[in-house]
Amino acid sequence: MKFEWNSKYTTVSVYTVITFTVCVIILQLLSKITELWGGFLKVVDVLMPVIWGFAIAYLLNPFMKLCERGFKKLLEKKAPRPKLCRGLATASALIFGLAVIAALTGVIVPQVFRSLMGIFNNFTTYVDNITDWADKVLENYPQVRESINEQIHSAESKMIEWINNLIPKMGEVAVKLRDSALNIVGSIGDFLIGFIVAVYFLAGKEHFQAQVKKLCAALLPEKSYHTVLSVSAKTNTKVVSFLSGKIVDSLIIGVICFIAMTVMRIEYAVLISTIIGVTNIIPFFGPIIGAVPSALLLLVSNPSQFLPFVIMVVLLQQFDGNFLGPLIIGDSTGLAPFWVMFAILMGGGMFGFVGMVLGVPFFAVIYELCSELVVTALEKRGLSPKTDDYYPVPVPETEVKRKAVKIFGFTLIPGEDDKQESVKRERSRKKH
Repeated sequence: MKFEWNSKYTTVSVYTVITFTVCVIILQLLSKITELWGGFLKVVDVLMPVIWGFAIAYLLNPFMKLCERGFKKLLEKKAPRPKLCRGLATASALIFGLAVIAALTGVIVPQVFRSLMGIFNNFTTYVDNITDWADKVLENYPQVRESINEQIHSAESKMIEWINNLIPKMGEVAVKLRDSALNIVGSIGDFLIGFIVAVYFLAGKEHFQAQVKKLCAALLPEKSYHTVLSVSAKTNTKVVSFLSGKIVDSLIIGVICFIAMTVMRIEYAVLISTIIGVTNIIPFFGPIIGAVPSALLLLVSNPSQFLPFVIMVVLLQQFDGNFLGPLIIGDSTGLAPFWVMFAILMGGGMFGFVGMVLGVPFFAVIYELCSELVVTALEKRGLSPKTDDYYPVPVPETEVKRKAVKIFGFTLIPGEDDKQESVKRERSRKKH
């Protein structure tokens, strides 16, 4: 008996086997998701120096390009010297990065540490200040005042009890501190090695870009290849323009805040200026995140400085939002305020502080790509791509009222021909 193959059933059988195999593989991967995630984290931990190097090179690249243009104007008047200019520009960028880090660690960090130690040592004094302030404000409300005082003293007693319970466990704390210190030392080592890796990234960035393009061209279809290049270029432009501008803007705001607090003799000028500058990198929510804890700190340490600080921060943020920010950054994202808030919440919820900072430029790229897809789809259907054309058309007021004539049987806004008839109907209605 001769067996005859049916191409239709053969195709169905092959697809069934492939689908079953894929499902089994997915189930196996899901059953070992913990091990896979642990392996991924281990790979990331091993590659941390490379990740740090890429991040450092990416941040220093705009400064390096600026230096390279200057060296070319200075050294290439007679003959091109690309390697010399690139080497000098790379060295200048790395020296600039190290100088910024040295300034942060040598000037700001000790001041911040002293401020934090002062807050810790004067904790009981701050509690007394809050109690006295509450007594004055709630002088005419004794029951509320007693309740607040009880809550404050309860929190203080719990803090003291926590410290007393912590003393017998100092051995465990010491072990955890040792592990944390080792992790910190390891992170610092990765960061320092990252500077060496950054040298190679900056010196040969064109070569690395060419290798990535070569790999994409080998693996992707031509249309997908050009799409990937276009999206990568847009993402890089958005991120660089936004991030570099925001860092410069936040640095200026931090310096202005420090100068203003020093002139006004407000306590913890370095600590609060650092908080204001760092959190200002986050769009939209950054000023609030930095100002609220700083204001609360001044409220408990020296209540008389609370109101001047709040006024100063409000004026500073108005200056940043209406003048400095638009001057430095401009409208680099092109997003409406609602989408900026959406991108910050989404990025912060998924990736923390880094997500809050980078969520806006990345979402701006996604928003732009979606807009292009929508415009292309509308043009294929012969529809207008302008958003203004889709706003609801308001009905003229006279038309609305004239429609009521047909419903109620009399004219609310009569024309010249039916004024008398309308008056007669109105008088007849009043008589009845």
